[in-house]
Amino acid sequence: MGVTRPGSRSSARPAAAVPASIAGAIDLSGLKDRPAPPPAGGSDSADGVPLIVDVTTATFEDEVLKRSSQVPVIVDLGSARSPQSVELTRQLGQLALEADGAWIHARIDVDSNPQIAQAFGVEAIPTVVAVAGGQPLADFQGSQPDEQLRTWLDAVEQATAGKLSGLPGAAPTEEEPEPEDPRLIAAENAIDDGDFDKAIAEYEAIIDAEPAHSDAKAALRQVKFLARVQSIDVDAVSKADAAPTDIAAQIEAADVELSQQNPEAAFGRLIAGVKRTAGDERTALRTRLLELFELFDASDPIVVTSRRKLASALY
Repeated sequence: MGVTRPGSRSSARPAAAVPASIAGAIDLSGLKDRPAPPPAGGSDSADGVPLIVDVTTATFEDEVLKRSSQVPVIVDLGSARSPQSVELTRQLGQLALEADGAWIHARIDVDSNPQIAQAFGVEAIPTVVAVAGGQPLADFQGSQPDEQLRTWLDAVEQATAGKLSGLPGAAPTEEEPEPEDPRLIAAENAIDDGDFDKAIAEYEAIIDAEPAHSDAKAALRQVKFLARVQSIDVDAVSKADAAPTDIAAQIEAADVELSQQNPEAAFGRLIAGVKRTAGDERTALRTRLLELFELFDASDPIVVTSRRKLASALY
């Protein structure tokens, strides 16, 4: 997930990467495991967690690293001797109150906490770093207009949406379910009614309108297989075993074996036929085998193994 910085430093980066300005920083884990005083309270809070918190070296692990597993923590590294720092801290504080727990404003006085400033590789103040999941996500230096600052913060929220646990006690965000495609529903109803021809027609209509509709393509392959199996003799396997040179019988038997949840037997039967045939007969067996492969995930071990055996049989 990438976030664009405001101002003149316009590069974006993935969440797991360390921003360029702090690429040489000490691992933030070096600021862990220090004795922490009791946490300070705050009048403005979300679910009992202060929205704005003053962080020291002693509280860094709890207030930044651990908290950032719940929501992004906007680390504000500044100093009271810098008017730009004071103004940016005011801006971030106001925006933190508006955000109401979507992120936490962590204020750090670099004069009192030089180890934190060193860990972040601070070169100038103010420096602001978004931390999520214990890792720096994005950063910028210097003052920012309100509009650009809001845009940057929105990008941080979007980049971390659904990836953090949220503040304790916060109600989980429920995503609106996507509306079901009525065309797919019609096809599924046809399958439930046993009308495979109608289901095939429904899926083919979807694909005609949307050639890249992967769900319809996968469903069409499945329905065509089901429709085909319905018309095959229940004794197809025994008949094929009794007539190993009957290509049509081998193909039908493979369909039956697959419908009986025995893909190893189905694939093995067709591969064996490929080995001992040539010309059109081999093409027919190979074509049916490839069709059956498409009913599975391409990474399924049985498909991977059978493709390798098919290649060996062909060459």
